[in-house]
Amino acid sequence: MAVVQTALQGYHYIFDELSDPRTKNWLLVPGPGPLLTILATYLYFCTKAGPKYMETRKPYNLKTVVMWYNVLQIILSLYMTVMGLRFVFTQNYTNKCYSVDTSDSPSAMVWASGVWWFYFGKITELLDTVFFVLRKKDRQISFLHLYHHTIMPIIGFIGIKYAAGGQSVPEGAINAFIHVVMYTYYLISGLGPQYQKYLWWKKYLTSMQLVQFCVVAFLNINSLSSNSCNYPKYLSVVVLINCFLFFYMFGMFYYNNYVKTAKNKNEISEKANRKDL
Repeated sequence: MAVVQTALQGYHYIFDELSDPRTKNWLLVPGPGPLLTILATYLYFCTKAGPKYMETRKPYNLKTVVMWYNVLQIILSLYMTVMGLRFVFTQNYTNKCYSVDTSDSPSAMVWASGVWWFYFGKITELLDTVFFVLRKKDRQISFLHLYHHTIMPIIGFIGIKYAAGGQSVPEGAINAFIHVVMYTYYLISGLGPQYQKYLWWKKYLTSMQLVQFCVVAFLNINSLSSNSCNYPKYLSVVVLINCFLFFYMFGMFYYNNYVKTAKNKNEISEKANRKDL
């Protein structure tokens, strides 16, 4: 009983006493249970149940559903991007960091709501993988894809639970801008093969993601070195570690799909030219 009581006290301390009192009763914020349930269900469906269910079935035609899903993701990401720009132009970047305004002022609550929308957006993005499964596009479900879609809602939860504002807002806005571009690409590519000629900029999307990780890493390195910023140091460490991991994994994706492929094509072309000679 003592062990259970200690565990309950620890749970109460971490998820109640330490949390931002303004957001602790918001949807999907009070505790980690709902999010962990969603993520466990997501991973089980996308790696086990979903592919098993689709084994003997034809791919679902979800073109219209996916199109409107992409439109809604663009709108949500655009909203967060605009909010982030407002934040940057109205808030002070003091001692290399944006501190969290923990008051109940109207502006502070607006920034807090922006962090919640970021968190909520990361949960809705789990549908990306669900659509892959239902359309039998399992080759697109890589470790990078699953890791990215699993860790981002967790980071979003930590942000809204303990740092609802401050540096979380511009960091989320940078990611949101990338998603505006990304879901625009998905939207155009889903319209049909006749639109493929407009998607020549695909590899530049990955380049933008790599730049994003560098910028966010820079912001968190600065916040770690700040002595007067109340943005949680542990959150900066978590985000920083993931920036490095993402940079490596996305960098390998870029190398394998663009650099290495281009080299192989050049080698094949050179061999063909030698034969002709």
